[in-house]
Amino acid sequence: MTIVGIDPGVSGAICVLRDGKITMICDMPIMIDGTKSKRQINAAELANILINQKLNFEDKVILESVSAMPGQGVTGMFSFGQSFGVIKGVCAALKLSLHLVRPVKWKKHFNLLNSEKDASRTKVIEMYPYIASEVSKKKDSNKADAILIAKYFYENLPK
Repeated sequence: MTIVGIDPGVSGAICVLRDGKITMICDMPIMIDGTKSKRQINAAELANILINQKLNFEDKVILESVSAMPGQGVTGMFSFGQSFGVIKGVCAALKLSLHLVRPVKWKKHFNLLNSEKDASRTKVIEMYPYIASEVSKKKDSNKADAILIAKYFYENLPK
């Protein structure tokens, strides 16, 4: 079974696990929107990434289900919600099995509640040392989150 983990948002990431092994990891595809150079998810490229994985009916896409955070502005939340909707729409159009997981669920599973944002990178490097170079920079915490989202689902599948 293939599991796709998605950390949503324009600074998010996508991870593909096949039988528990990472076969692909990338940043969320983005494009510039309008004259103000606002970034948004490139839905066509996201669809291409998912299509190229040759997913079938038994494969799963796991999307982190996030909500408004204290202190985040209205414009930022609207943009984030739009990104979340684009991802859900692409998955629906491709007829992919989409499952939502709350951050508290997967973070608790990996003992990352109330930890630094960078702790997910450390956890991923411990679990998958062969991809350490893919998550070596602080900005790669999005990739680490996508990996852990997929891994959480993989480890909690009914046996």
